[in-house]
Amino acid sequence: MTAPSNPISGAGIQPRPARTRARAPLPTAYAWAAAILAGAIMPFAFQPVGWWPLIVPAVALAMLALRGRRLGAAFALGLTTGGLFFLLHIQWITVYLGPVPLIALTAWMAIWWGFGGVVLALAWRWAEPRARGPLGAFAAMPLLLAGLWTLRESLSSTVPWGGFAWGRLAHSQAASPLADTTSWVGFTGLTFLVAALSALTVQLVLHHRTMLRRRLTLGAAAVILAVAIPAFPVEQTGTIRVGAVQGDSEAGLLAPYTPGEILQQHVDATAALEGEQLDLLVWPENAAEFYADESPATMAVLDRVASEFDAPLVVGTVTRDGEDTYNALLQVEPGEGVVAEYRKRHPVPFAEYLPSRAFFEPVLDALGFLELIPRDFSIDPSSANAFDVAGVHAGLAICFDIIDDSLAREMVLDHGAEIILAPTNNADFGEGSPENVQQLAIAQLRAAEAGRAVVNISTVGTSAMIGPDGAIIDRLPQYAPGAMLEDLPLSSTVTPGIRLGGWIEWALCVGSALALAGFGIARARQRKDADA
Repeated sequence: MTAPSNPISGAGIQPRPARTRARAPLPTAYAWAAAILAGAIMPFAFQPVGWWPLIVPAVALAMLALRGRRLGAAFALGLTTGGLFFLLHIQWITVYLGPVPLIALTAWMAIWWGFGGVVLALAWRWAEPRARGPLGAFAAMPLLLAGLWTLRESLSSTVPWGGFAWGRLAHSQAASPLADTTSWVGFTGLTFLVAALSALTVQLVLHHRTMLRRRLTLGAAAVILAVAIPAFPVEQTGTIRVGAVQGDSEAGLLAPYTPGEILQQHVDATAALEGEQLDLLVWPENAAEFYADESPATMAVLDRVASEFDAPLVVGTVTRDGEDTYNALLQVEPGEGVVAEYRKRHPVPFAEYLPSRAFFEPVLDALGFLELIPRDFSIDPSSANAFDVAGVHAGLAICFDIIDDSLAREMVLDHGAEIILAPTNNADFGEGSPENVQQLAIAQLRAAEAGRAVVNISTVGTSAMIGPDGAIIDRLPQYAPGAMLEDLPLSSTVTPGIRLGGWIEWALCVGSALALAGFGIARARQRKDADA
């Protein structure tokens, strides 16, 4: 005699496997509040405030706001978050140039963030119902959301005209324990890690029916694992004694000055190093003013300075070749003059040159801004971004070159850079400008990524000597003449962040796009089957 079957557990009806349950999407008003709050607090994670932990809740709020939204609303929410973030983050652009460039650049970046909002909303819509169980909720979804955030950031950092790579999530982490991660996965990998921690935070909050202890344990474990990643070990191969000079020169686009004044200010500031033994002397971008290589008087001054220290001088100037004009660095050897020139490879669009001039020139002329771009700096793709100086391979990054990942990889992989020289001119952004310290933070991360010491020397500051671990060894205050002298370590170690950084970026971006497409196809098939 057989026992009657249990209507719940018998063959007729199987019990559903236990799974986590998520809350419904935020009400519309709360979603807008989250998007606005995200954009408002995100800038505080960056310099000059530097409260780097804030980046996780800020990004988490931005992601949460997009959950369950229609595509039009998602675009508007992403646009709002990105617009508010950049409006606050790059307000330094208004010091001399007024509000129009700030509004234009902010609007452009906000549009990118709007498209990013659409993609993330699709991820929530297509993937969340299929990412079931703890593995789907706490692994698949965070990784997908982080990958798509990284994809949007990579595109906006490179497209069009070289993009605008300012304000990447990675840039907020120069002073955090996560900075060491760049030596393994590069800037893009660090952005992905920050975005993944943010997405995981969202999931831990949403899946409130999972036991609190388990969620806290999972969150703590993720943070500990991320923070515990050590820097890639870098072998020191020697040292180089470097002097770097900040002239406190008003070398901005609109600054009035007498020809020869900026040059003399750097000569005067170099006097602080008198009597010191140097292997290399570095002056900032534009320190030798215009066409130094064509001026016998200027070359006589540069040769005298180099000869005084019996050391090569690397100095910034503007050069020309026929109708082409270049933002350049010169290598001046004592008694030999200029022996090498590097021409900036990543001039800034709408600042150092006007892309599609025939289209944009009438627009800028009508706005009264055409005079700010009187010439187009040319690009010489064959110009090697390294000098063989004092027996050392020195990588070169003029000003915003320092934000270009591909140039960083090129100087190390193709030219064997053992140290990085980053002359810059921050005079267009005003005294006390956050731009200076934001750029310095990027230079610190670049040092940690490459495992190279970096000489970040500016006309007006903030100038600094940075160790291979990203730590500041010495620095000069803004708007004060001064000089630094340090024995800096050299290295020929190639970190994974440099060797594999480009491949990691492609894998993250292409992988996340394919994953989203896969979830979309699965959803379409499911709906087709349901209709059938």
